[in-house]
Amino acid sequence: MPFVIALIVIVLLLLCSALYVVPQQQAYIIERFGKFHKVQYAGLRMKIPFVDRIATKTNMRVSQLNVKLETKTLDNVFVTVVASTQFRVAPESVATAYYELQDPAGQLRSYMEDALRSAIPALTLDDAFARKDDVAADVQKTVGTEMSRFGFTVVKTLITAIDPSPQVKNAMDSINAAQREKEATRQRAEAQRIQIETQAAAEAEKTRLQGEGQANYRREIANGIVDQIKSLQAVGMNIADVNNVVLFNQYLDVMRSLSESRNAKTVVLPASTPGGYQDLYEQVTKAMLTASEVPSDAAAAASTAAASARQTDMAPRN
Repeated sequence: MPFVIALIVIVLLLLCSALYVVPQQQAYIIERFGKFHKVQYAGLRMKIPFVDRIATKTNMRVSQLNVKLETKTLDNVFVTVVASTQFRVAPESVATAYYELQDPAGQLRSYMEDALRSAIPALTLDDAFARKDDVAADVQKTVGTEMSRFGFTVVKTLITAIDPSPQVKNAMDSINAAQREKEATRQRAEAQRIQIETQAAAEAEKTRLQGEGQANYRREIANGIVDQIKSLQAVGMNIADVNNVVLFNQYLDVMRSLSESRNAKTVVLPASTPGGYQDLYEQVTKAMLTASEVPSDAAAAASTAAASARQTDMAPRN
């Protein structure tokens, strides 16, 4: 009975040592008698106790490596380049990654630095800034090809910074400020040009409309004169009298327009009216003179009457 119990305990211990669990995103390399046997992935697994052993536990998650180096561009500007690359062990090459490469991060760093030192010096500073994504893609392709031989996959490579020296930065800031000021000046000049053109167009339109208005006004006056001539001819006036009447009416319209104008002016009237209406002009002038003399005569008569009344009052009474 004790022998059976001991046997059961031994079997249980052997079974416990034979069973193991591989976590998610990990891979175990199993060696048998010191030689590679197989790769076990996530799940409940079994090995032969004292025969098989777990040589290593490989992390299958993506890792990141940052690289910072100083190099020179094609136009002899020293820059500090900062790059980041993400890599992982290829699931089908876990054994190769373990047995072929001892320091994956160190090897990857060397490849990255070599690729960057080959790419950046072939570009000017402006091209390096403008094409940094293309440079990162080329570096990823080059490094990925080399690392694939060791069972690693380069997932993504980014150039996160290209920093020139402080002196170069100050010079670039000055150039950018000058370019921005130049662009601002150009935009202000363009806005001023547009404003001048708009004002000129508005003035031209205003002049055109004024000209059209004057033309329409003169056209209406001409039409009115024609209608007036036709009306006078219809009542039996001869053409000479009609012309005189029309000319006199125009004369009166001009005088009325001058009198209604707000501008201060002195108007010298001619001694005769157009159309030969001299008698009418003389009668109007005489009437105006007569109207101005009547108040003077009335005032003289009133003064004489007042004097006589005072003399009568001063005479002695009987």
